[in-house]
Amino acid sequence: MDDKATLIDSQADVEGKLTGKDAHILGRFRGEIELSGRILIGEGSRVEAKVKADAVEIAGEFKGELSARNLLLLEKGRVEGTLDAQTIAVREGAQLNGSVTSGGGAKSPVAAHAGGAVAG
Repeated sequence: MDDKATLIDSQADVEGKLTGKDAHILGRFRGEIELSGRILIGEGSRVEAKVKADAVEIAGEFKGELSARNLLLLEKGRVEGTLDAQTIAVREGAQLNGSVTSGGGAKSPVAAHAGGAVAG
């Protein structure tokens, strides 16, 4: 993430539409996010949104619809919703509940907890 990334700090509570290149969310965000680059949803953050970005890393809580080329769900990440990504990596300890499309395949319901396994 470069110096020009949008930062929503841990004390912020934002509602609306975020557009641009890169973003780092540490607080709360509700609405829509459309980025040409990367978004990091930090540990302790809460995002409820429709998201489109090139790369997404989730260490906090995410609820909504997500479309990305690459998705990384980190150890403390919690995701609920509809995910569409070419590649998805789920680290041990992460939680993923919802519908997943990866690599252009068909959607399948998913419930994955600790262990990082994606069932479906």
